[in-house]
Amino acid sequence: MLKAPESVKELENRAAAAFQELVAEVPAIRVERVEIEPALPFRGIDILVHLKIFDRPQILVCEVKSSGQPRNVRESLLQLRNYVAHSGHDAVPVLIAPYLSPEAQALCKEHNVAFLDLVGNARLAFDNLFIERRVADRPPADRRALRSLFKPKSARVLRIMFRDPGRAWRVTELAETAGVSLGHVSNVRTGLLDRELARVSEDGLVLSEPDALLNAWRDEYEAPEGKRLSFYTILHGSAFERAARDVLGVSSGSGKAVFAFFSAAHWLAPFGRTGMQYFYADSAGLELLKERLELAPSPKGENVTVTVPKDLGLFRDTVEPAPGAICTSAVQTYLDLWVSGERGREAAEHLRQEKLSWKN
Repeated sequence: MLKAPESVKELENRAAAAFQELVAEVPAIRVERVEIEPALPFRGIDILVHLKIFDRPQILVCEVKSSGQPRNVRESLLQLRNYVAHSGHDAVPVLIAPYLSPEAQALCKEHNVAFLDLVGNARLAFDNLFIERRVADRPPADRRALRSLFKPKSARVLRIMFRDPGRAWRVTELAETAGVSLGHVSNVRTGLLDRELARVSEDGLVLSEPDALLNAWRDEYEAPEGKRLSFYTILHGSAFERAARDVLGVSSGSGKAVFAFFSAAHWLAPFGRTGMQYFYADSAGLELLKERLELAPSPKGENVTVTVPKDLGLFRDTVEPAPGAICTSAVQTYLDLWVSGERGREAAEHLRQEKLSWKN
């Protein structure tokens, strides 16, 4: 059964309780009064807290937000600072949300606004007191929302944008290029804007923080679902390379197959050879690889791995660094290497330095 959305009043009550619980741990602070939705001439203040700190009065003005995404946080910080500047009181602004990411917390610090979230993160500074508490994990709901940004159909949109992060895209243009619905693109757009990973220009949506986006994607990345098959071939060295490039160079018409993982990295940013060769292929492409590379099933001693992914969107974003050497894009190769063990991470970092460096 789905949980009903929390009402504004419920959230404000939880926020007030969380604040009182936090300061109750400090003997020098005494809570005199907490007003929820106080009657003030300035609208937007959700909680007014009257404290005594070492017996000196202090007022805290708190705004409670249902979403702690950076875009929402930035707007709230400006409202809080504006209220404090015009209130005539020596008040401390405080932002409270269900969860504030490290990026949102950094924004609060930048604007000298105290914060508290219902997960347990907090930073309050007034008089001679300083309270700071950090919680490492994201709440499940926030992790689900972030991961949805990297699901297969959403990932198609991101791969397209990563081709040229400085390019502006219209929603309809992105949908057509990525082969997804307008609704999917709109969801990705909202997710990027809320996290301030993209901005809207006169010409459309532009990635504003490609490095931060790639870091977030990397940290949440899971290898594509599909069949992973192992084979052995007697071909090696230049003979294998010629046969593979012949297959990949013509496979688009009768099947799809591309270099992947370390094999793609070899063409994009060589780091070190490996005894294994890696491919992504659809069913028809797999048959081509079997025939042309003389692949034989091998439960042991394999030297070729072919993954047949469920999401064929991977094949919409490929590069050809040399004739016939069709590879997964630098972004896809980076992500795949990152989850391929310690050596994979080393190769991923090398690839990123060589091919995935952007200047804002």
